Amino acid sequence: MLPRHMLGRRLLDDLLDLVLPPRCAGCGASGAGLCRACAAEIRWIGKPSCRSCGMPTHETLCPACRRDPLAIDGIVAAAEYAGPVRAAVLQFKYRYRHDLARALEQVLLQGAAPRVPPADLVVAVPLHPSRQRARGFNQAEVLARTLARHLRCPYAAYALERVLATPQQAGLGRMERRRNLNGAFRAHPAHVAGRRVVVVDDVCTTGSTLEACAVALRTAGAIEVWGCVVARTTMPF
Repeated sequence: MLPRHMLGRRLLDDLLDLVLPPRCAGCGASGAGLCRACAAEIRWIGKPSCRSCGMPTHETLCPACRRDPLAIDGIVAAAEYAGPVRAAVLQFKYRYRHDLARALEQVLLQGAAPRVPPADLVVAVPLHPSRQRARGFNQAEVLARTLARHLRCPYAAYALERVLATPQQAGLGRMERRRNLNGAFRAHPAHVAGRRVVVVDDVCTTGSTLEACAVALRTAGAIEVWGCVVARTTMPF
C-alpha cells in the first residue's frame, strides 16, 4: 500500500486524467505512460553486462570496474537510460504521474526483476528529508514497493536513511560522486543484520549512490547487497 500522501497525489492525478487524458512520455500521443511504439524502442539491458556495475559489456567486468570494482555485490539494470525510458523517468520524477509510475514499474519487472538474486528484504535509495519534502515523494520508494511485492519479500521503509543532504551529482565523475556520498547513508542493524538486501533506484549513472547504500547496509550487518534500477546510463565515466 502506498503512503497516505502518495495516495492523495494518485487521487489527484486520477481526477486530472478525467479532464486531461495522459500522454505518452516518449512521443506525446494520447494514452497512458508509454505507447506501444515507444515501448518498442526500449533498449533492454540483459546479459552480458558487468557483474559489478551493470554496464552492458561482453566482459565479466567493465574497464572501470576492472580498475576499481564497486563495493556492492552487483547492480541489475532493466534498460538503457535513453529515449522514451529517459523521458518517462524525468516526468515521473519531477511531476508524479502515476501512469508513468506504472509504465516504469513494468520496465523494472520485465527487464530487471528476473535477474535479481534471492533476497530477504527490499529497500529504496532514500532521499534526504528536505529533498523529499520539496519533491513530495520518493520515486525509488514507489518502484521498490512494487519490486518487493513481485519478489514476495518485505519492503523495509525505515531500514536505510539519508543523513547528509549532499550536493547534486549531475556533472560529477565516478570518484567525485563517491567522495560526495561518503557517509551520506545510515542503515539500521535491527532491520538488515544477517539479511540479503536489494536496493532500488530509478537510474544508475556510475553506481556510486548504490555503492554508498551498500556500504551502509554492510556496516549494519547485511550479508549481501544488490542494486536494482529501471535504467542505466551507458556512457563510460
